[in-house]
Amino acid sequence: MNNVRKLLENSNITKEWPALASRISYDEPMAAHTTFKIGGPADCFARPRTRAELSALIDFFTANNVPISVLGGGSNLLVADRGIRGAVISLEGFDAIERVDQAPQVAPDAILVRSGAGVAMNDLVEWCAARSFGGLERFAGLPGSVGGAVFMNARCYETSVSDVFFRAECLYFCDGGYTIEERPFDPAEWDYKRSPFQWRSGPDPLRLGENAQIVLSAVLHLKAGDERAIRSEMATYVRDRACKGHFRYPSAGSMFKNDRAFGKPSGKIIDEAGLCGLRIGDAQIAPWHGNILVNVGNATAGDVRALVDEVRRQVLEKTGFDLEPEVIMAGDW
Repeated sequence: MNNVRKLLENSNITKEWPALASRISYDEPMAAHTTFKIGGPADCFARPRTRAELSALIDFFTANNVPISVLGGGSNLLVADRGIRGAVISLEGFDAIERVDQAPQVAPDAILVRSGAGVAMNDLVEWCAARSFGGLERFAGLPGSVGGAVFMNARCYETSVSDVFFRAECLYFCDGGYTIEERPFDPAEWDYKRSPFQWRSGPDPLRLGENAQIVLSAVLHLKAGDERAIRSEMATYVRDRACKGHFRYPSAGSMFKNDRAFGKPSGKIIDEAGLCGLRIGDAQIAPWHGNILVNVGNATAGDVRALVDEVRRQVLEKTGFDLEPEVIMAGDW
């Protein structure tokens, strides 16, 4: 029997938190929760909707030495074929969006919007467009959640989340416990595809440990605009994503980070190395874009990882450039 399931079924969670218990599943296929449509089972998959439910889960799992992993929208993630041991907590239920009061640290004409970590990034863009709030147009069509975008410092068309980030409310793990804290923007903590929330004490970026932080919500600073112009710009980027084949097959978007020191995007480097269309199992470098790795059927995580390793090997051999994956590889490898 699944050990985490046994622990939970013998606990007070089901009695004290019946609604939460109804949102806990076992041996949950992670393929259903990633845009790659790849990944083995999580021992336990929980969907809290409130801070109290989240705290109850963390208290229980911590007390019972159950490893905790936290999932956003699953858009930049490759989960091992053997899945994830312990508990996976999905923040999809943290889905509130609201405008918040002005703050003295921002320009008088700035608009501050708070979004829960579980809000789909594209839904936030739409919500803002409907209110003529500009600043997120380049994220239109981006898969994944707000929490994941903040964690990864997602970058689209030369705009990064850090360009609009104001502060985050996060759960901070320290000294065997945790606190809820606000973390304001500090430019020294951010860089290309880097954020202060990526710190983890072990090799698995999803797994929580000492000094780890979970983004519960983020406040972004936006600006007033014209809804028609905002939506026109959004449509331009969505069309460009479609033309680049982002939506043709399950994928995690860009597989490798771009390194300005290489002088050209990673996709072009891979293309010029003659690797577009390279395939291992059902994992393939898209024939139309060198930096998109797609699942053309029933690819395994092993297929993807082997293809990533092969692309890195050949690019290094042919060009001297060592490509760095940006997709998180998590779970029981």
